[in-house]
Amino acid sequence: MSRSATPRSDHSTEKMRTEPPSERALPDYPAPPFPEQSQKLPGSFRDMTPQPDHGEESWKGHGRLKGSVALITGGDSGIGRAVAIAYAREGADIALSYLDETEDAQDTKALIEDAGRRCLTLPGDIADPGTCRDIVAATLRAFGRIDILVNNAAHQQTFDQLEDIPDDEWRRTFAVNIDAMFHLAKAAVGHMPPGSAIINTASINSDDPNPTLLAYATTKGAIQNFTAGLAQMLAGRGIRVNCVAPGPVWTPLIPGSMAPEKVANFGKNSPLKRPAQPVELAGAYVMLAEPTSSYVSGATVAVTGGRPLI
Repeated sequence: MSRSATPRSDHSTEKMRTEPPSERALPDYPAPPFPEQSQKLPGSFRDMTPQPDHGEESWKGHGRLKGSVALITGGDSGIGRAVAIAYAREGADIALSYLDETEDAQDTKALIEDAGRRCLTLPGDIADPGTCRDIVAATLRAFGRIDILVNNAAHQQTFDQLEDIPDDEWRRTFAVNIDAMFHLAKAAVGHMPPGSAIINTASINSDDPNPTLLAYATTKGAIQNFTAGLAQMLAGRGIRVNCVAPGPVWTPLIPGSMAPEKVANFGKNSPLKRPAQPVELAGAYVMLAEPTSSYVSGATVAVTGGRPLI
């Protein structure tokens, strides 16, 4: 007995063929020109116009870091705040290191606790090696271990001429940006179990230095080298080490270290014609921290808005 060969009408297939694909909306983030503005370092995100987006409303967690403990330096604002919010919503408890921006840090802490996670706030100047050791010790007392160390805090200042750079400014930039990474990692690694991750914040300046940020750019090149070497040194202990190289990001460092007219056009020369918002960096830090990235070590992840690293 034969079956009918009449073709079956498949309206769903026809619909798929005739309807245009849906478009994913691009983020509507602000682009320059911005209002001219300045702050005294370290600055506050509250005083920026427009205020940065750290993912306060947009980041939705999926348990990718459930049960982890993360120590984040520079966690009160900027990239550090965005990473802290994302990590908390992914299930991590947070130790939040910052210089003295108490109001910003308390706001970040409230968001972490709103996500149902614990938060330890740790004010102090990590240019001092003793403070680095104290921060690690306090984190261990509170949480018992460290699974993720995010070395993110940074200092920068612009100078047009080499002779304009004060000796103490050069030394402070190195003390905050690279020396502190050494002291924090040295104090922490003995308490980080296999599978842990260290994530350092480098910069596009690591490969393409801005001459007016000579001290900052030099430290960022050192961070990339430090990351590559430390990844090899710690591989046998099961600790991964990577870095993120951001392009221009809208954080308090910008009005705190640049002339107001440069702030007004910050990020304009990016291929996307704008600076990143801090939340746009958070995904890279989550990816590098989560256990499924177990073979990623010694890498530099560029988040530059299309501008290539050299």
